[in-house]
Amino acid sequence: MKVVILAGGLGTRLAEETYLKPKPMVEIGGYPILWHIMSIYSHYGYNEFFIALGYKGQVIKDYFINYQFRNSNIRVDLSSGKTTILKDQAKNWKVNLIDTGTDTMTGGRLLRLKEYISNEPFMLTYGDGVSNVDINKLVNFHNQHGKIGTVTAVRPSARFGAINFDGDQVNSFQEKPQTGEGWINGGFFVFQPQFFDYLENDASILEREPLERLTQQCELMSYKHPDYWRCMDTIRDKEALEERWKSNDAPWKVWEKVSSNA
Repeated sequence: MKVVILAGGLGTRLAEETYLKPKPMVEIGGYPILWHIMSIYSHYGYNEFFIALGYKGQVIKDYFINYQFRNSNIRVDLSSGKTTILKDQAKNWKVNLIDTGTDTMTGGRLLRLKEYISNEPFMLTYGDGVSNVDINKLVNFHNQHGKIGTVTAVRPSARFGAINFDGDQVNSFQEKPQTGEGWINGGFFVFQPQFFDYLENDASILEREPLERLTQQCELMSYKHPDYWRCMDTIRDKEALEERWKSNDAPWKVWEKVSSNA
């Protein structure tokens, strides 16, 4: 099953980072968050990716074009200009980098990939969110219910700590708890190819009319994931992800131990 990652947005709330690069290339622990997302899927055996490019898409292209040299030991013969890879650290990923337009909306970006996905089910997520969701269980859930789409529903962490009172007396204090209600769209979708029929043009916004119609027709199911999920929407989010990575407490790191040269 192919994996589509939407990676074309402006990332305006991360302007400090996205002035020179697209949001999916903002680094956590020295690796673009896009790499983290792809590593999650790869851990479960999904290694063919279609990256929907937009804003500063050339930065993502350059990263993957040079990935093997960037992440391997090499020998450069200055007299001949020949470059030899001494120790290959390349992934077994097939990465398709597709320009989908600078101003194209999320649904429109997916529609532009229709010719590459063919007539088969596919997965889709955003280029800024990580989770420890079990992708195999997600796919099995989708296959069993027989509907057109599945969305992973998550409970985000609260922005601030929660305090409960008895009068003026604090009787409980929980720093950054996970919200007890209010499931939201966490990405990590699975779709049947019929979903392309719900997309009209570049102006289609995935989360509005297409998914709303799917819902009205009882063709969208939710895979509830109450465990870890985090979207890198702001600098504060980036710093929180960075801190967990540095502390060796990154729940989304479901893959094997990462080499320092990965």
